Formats: sequence, structure tokens, C-alpha cells
Amino acid sequence: MLRALLGAALAWLGLALPAAAHPHVFVTSRTEIVYAPDGSVRALRHRWSFDEAYSAYMTQGLDKNGDGKLTSDELAELAKVNIESLPDVGFFTTAKANGKVQEFGTPGEESLAYENKVLTLSFTLPLKVPATANRSFGIEIGDPTYFVAFEIGGEPDAVIARDAPKGCIVRVMRPPKLDAATQQKLAQEDVTATPDMSAYQVTTRALVACP
Repeated sequence: MLRALLGAALAWLGLALPAAAHPHVFVTSRTEIVYAPDGSVRALRHRWSFDEAYSAYMTQGLDKNGDGKLTSDELAELAKVNIESLPDVGFFTTAKANGKVQEFGTPGEESLAYENKVLTLSFTLPLKVPATANRSFGIEIGDPTYFVAFEIGGEPDAVIARDAPKGCIVRVMRPPKLDAATQQKLAQEDVTATPDMSAYQVTTRALVACP
């Protein structure tokens, strides 16, 4: 399964990334957990900002009119490719309502923006069936193979519960930093290797707790 996930991630990231240590790509994630008027959760709205090196790599040759700027139209095809590949990597997202794992529908409303040398993918990830989460709704974001390193933005509203019932609060649980020895070991891995990360917590969790 991990090898399949890595292969899908390679395809999602363009197949021809230059060799680099694990992780190969860094993503800063911001998420809205979107509630319906009846208090159920209907979707996640992700915004993923990629590191400058990967952003530069993926936007090569996309400035079709040569004006030095990348418009949403010029980035539309790349956004489409990203979204179509996300099911192969489980959307890098797990969601649970009252502890029960939820299924996702087809993602949409995708767009890419390139600002200050950073490429940001925005998209809506609907739940297959809106979920009643009268006690809690949790999400986990990340790549367990550590090919892609996700982190939640440091700002207080990096994860918000949009239109959640009154009294619900959001708590973000970030994974601990990997120790120096582990980082060095990962740096020596071959680009095609799949490191065993089972002993490490490399994904970020957020929980909406309601009274």
C-alpha cells in the first residue's frame, strides 16, 4: 500500500522531480470545515501552499503570454491535474464524525494561485454524505510515507469551523519535530525509496469539539 501511495504521489507531483531527501515537497495547509445549517458537516475547503522550490518547478513554462505573471487561466490545467490525482493518495486527508471514518465525494472548485513565489492550490472536498457530528468532527492531514510533508499554518485560524453550532471549538494537534538522527537518515534515502515511518507521527490532526 505504501509503495502504491508513493507511486501515486510521484504521478501527482509530475513524475520527474529532481532527486532530493525525504520529504521531497513541503506543504502548508489551511482548512475550513464547512457546516450546513442543520449542524452537519458537508465539506472541507483546503488551501495548500507549496514550498518555493516545488512551486518554481511546477510552474515552469506556464506563463504563456510571457508577461511575467501567472493567471488562474494559465494555471487551470495544472489545477485540474492535481485534483484528478488526489483520490489516488486518499486526498491526503482523513475525516471522522463522532469517531466514525467518513467517505469523500468528488473534489471540485479547484484553483491555483501563484503569489510571492508560492503556488497555492484551493479546492473543496465534500463528504459523500453530510455527517452529523454532534460531539466531535476530526480531520487528519498528511502523507504517512513522508514523501510530502504537510504542516498546518501557524496562524490561529489555520483551521476553522465555518458556521459550526454555537459553542464548538477547534483544537489543532501538530506532530513533534523529527530528531536530528532521523532527519539525517531520511536525507540519505534514495529518491525512490519508501522510508518506514510507522514509528513516527508525521500527520497533523484537528478536532472540532462541540458541547
